[in-house]
Amino acid sequence: MHPMLNIAVRAARRGGDVIVRNLDRGPDLQIEVKGRRDYVSNVDREAESAIIETLLKAYPDHQILAEESGTTGNSEYVWIIDPLDGTTNFLHGYPQFAVSIALQVRGVLDQAVVYAPVTGELFTASRGGGAMLNNRRIRVSKTRQFDQALLATGFPFRDESLIAPYLPSFGELMTLTSGIRRGGSASLDLAFVACGRLDGYWEFRLKPWDIAAGALLVLEAGGLVDDPKSTSKYLDSGNVVAGNPQIFRHLLTTLHKHPLPGG
Repeated sequence: MHPMLNIAVRAARRGGDVIVRNLDRGPDLQIEVKGRRDYVSNVDREAESAIIETLLKAYPDHQILAEESGTTGNSEYVWIIDPLDGTTNFLHGYPQFAVSIALQVRGVLDQAVVYAPVTGELFTASRGGGAMLNNRRIRVSKTRQFDQALLATGFPFRDESLIAPYLPSFGELMTLTSGIRRGGSASLDLAFVACGRLDGYWEFRLKPWDIAAGALLVLEAGGLVDDPKSTSKYLDSGNVVAGNPQIFRHLLTTLHKHPLPGG
């Protein structure tokens, strides 16, 4: 395992330990509303602190981009962190959430960890080294027929202006495929594409920490990741499409017919 990936795994497990210790404390948690349907708890912040402490102990000169604490430092090595991807699920006891950590080196995704503390599943990837699930190599699915594909998506719940332009593509994809799931954790949706549980995934207006680690997992597992406009700027736009090569192309074709306002 790459040394920096090893540290990221250690950090993810520390964050996961914080989350697991608080699983049954729902009524006692301190919860704040960051925005419409957007919540943060003291667990998010405690997990993030544990993750950052672990990373900076090993690499004190590296930059941090984290969901709760923002950007600190200035380096060509940037750790992109979501300490609890799926906070709403966590607060309701719905076991679909994860710790997501990625390392970007000179603007290129280099290392990735997505850790689901409830199941103990640890997804990892190193650029050029493949993707793993609990130390076993994973690959995207071999599904070729779109009508046999199982997709995942995320609803644009924070920006209601996107609901109307989102629904036509959702409706068409629902009729063309074997099913669509909405798990509520983008990093896990991407990890599930990487290991073949899902054939494709799309979502709009995400943040870099939602996408970064999962995107590298998909790429290293033989899949494709892009934004709907095919500009490779999904970390900037927050609009992401992923899948095995065959299903990815079908997804893009449909999404091109129903573009969002402003792209």
